[in-house]
Amino acid sequence: MIKLIKYVIFIILSSLVMVTTLELDNSDSSKATISMPKKMQEKDYVNKYCTGIIEYTLPDKTRIDCLTEEYAIEFDYAKKWAESIGQSLYYAKKTGKKPAVAIISDGEKDLKYINRIKETDENITIFEIPIVDFSNENNLIESYTLSSN
Repeated sequence: MIKLIKYVIFIILSSLVMVTTLELDNSDSSKATISMPKKMQEKDYVNKYCTGIIEYTLPDKTRIDCLTEEYAIEFDYAKKWAESIGQSLYYAKKTGKKPAVAIISDGEKDLKYINRIKETDENITIFEIPIVDFSNENNLIESYTLSSN
């Protein structure tokens, strides 16, 4: 019985959240759309900023986010800094390219993670990518290109 009550409460709360995000279309008030915030995934940044081969697969079935003529680049959010180091070093060793990480960063808030990468291995090139709200067209950075930090 308690499980049923919890389930009903969950359904009600979920419905309330959906109703609060409901926006009426100005062109036709009989239509309604649900506006959900768009959280960008790592792959969205790879697709937008990689100038080489995306998802290059090595013989052992591991995949490099972005392989260029010079770099094996691992894209990750700043909090995953340690994971990105290991992957970039491994991919560089397997391809003969230079190791690089493209860190998706929220500015000064994430500077500590970038510094940790620098302290760990000074040979890893760091490309810092600002977090962008792609759901707001005014926030797009159309001309942004990867440049090392």
